[in-house]
Amino acid sequence: MAQRTILVSGPGSALVAAATALHAARRRYRTLLLAADDPHRRVDALLDTRLEAEPQAVDGLLSVARLDEQAAFRGALDELAPRLRPALDLLGAAPLDAEELTPLPGTRQLALLRALRSAEAEVLVVAAPAPAELLAALALPEQLDRYLDRLVPEQRQAARALRPLLAAVAGVPMPAEWLFEARGWAAKALAEARAVIEAPGTSVRLTVDADSVAPEELRRIRAGLALHGHRLDAVVAHRALPVAAAASPDPWLAGEAARQRARLATLAEELGVPLLVSRRPEGTLETVSEQLYGEGPGPAVPAAADWPVEDRRAEEGLLVWRIPLPGADRADLELVRRGDELVLGLGAYRRILPLPSALRRCTVSGAGLADGVLTLRFAPDPALWPR
Repeated sequence: MAQRTILVSGPGSALVAAATALHAARRRYRTLLLAADDPHRRVDALLDTRLEAEPQAVDGLLSVARLDEQAAFRGALDELAPRLRPALDLLGAAPLDAEELTPLPGTRQLALLRALRSAEAEVLVVAAPAPAELLAALALPEQLDRYLDRLVPEQRQAARALRPLLAAVAGVPMPAEWLFEARGWAAKALAEARAVIEAPGTSVRLTVDADSVAPEELRRIRAGLALHGHRLDAVVAHRALPVAAAASPDPWLAGEAARQRARLATLAEELGVPLLVSRRPEGTLETVSEQLYGEGPGPAVPAAADWPVEDRRAEEGLLVWRIPLPGADRADLELVRRGDELVLGLGAYRRILPLPSALRRCTVSGAGLADGVLTLRFAPDPALWPR
């Protein structure tokens, strides 16, 4: 697992990711650049190298690789084959040959998670999919882990005890043991993926086109990242007008440069994270890297947001749970309590959160969203709260 993982997502992510990886390698870090969403091989053209699934060195400490969905799919099935064989034998099904295998929907997300947990480098820079697809991929381990807990609980003593009886009644061997072994293997893989995603050194770096940045869209992406606990370390505005354009004798160009500068300044103030700018003409990777990072270390990983539960029983008879959701819009908010869980939705993004233990013995008395913070108020349930 890499000590630092930077997931670069958005328009121009291939260029920004390549420049970021070059910067890290020039600072003497063993760096791997992974092209995870580059169907037209933009990274290949930038580095003048044909990327393959296996990492290859291209510049000192910089290595590059390409996410191969087909190879990842076959590798996953090879790992699963010994565990699936009892089920196939039970059903009388014949396994597929390697030549018959083609990636299924969702394979790219799983391949990305597999690559994140197996990367061998000090710094891993990923030219990642678009923000919505990246968020869906990063949310998979938590979602699948929850499904495993519900469908195949870890407590297998009852299944072990009943297996001989069920086998005698059904007349066929019961799959309890291999099923739980497969569950253990899957849980381990998901835990490794979550360890990378939630690691202190993992962050997302969004890229936007300086000419067409949409603040509303950026706010929704930022809220989705916050909902899933991901850290946004910077926003990169690329293809900005040259600095000299502001002093151009052409009034239209000078006016456009002034408007762009004001728009980016407002964006930087609103985001609360560093805004990095690369300017046209883009030139070489070294030029873009210099414009974005200079000789410095680059943006630091922000601290994980705190989701505190405040005890206000003495003053108001309530417990208050505060969830930071910068950029969230009240119109996109969806809240449903389901037992000991809270279903929290923000437009296209959705997460099921386990309630802190104290709140499980409370009833929801209200909620509000203000200044990027969702405040949930809980009243202790007299039937469950200790006197």
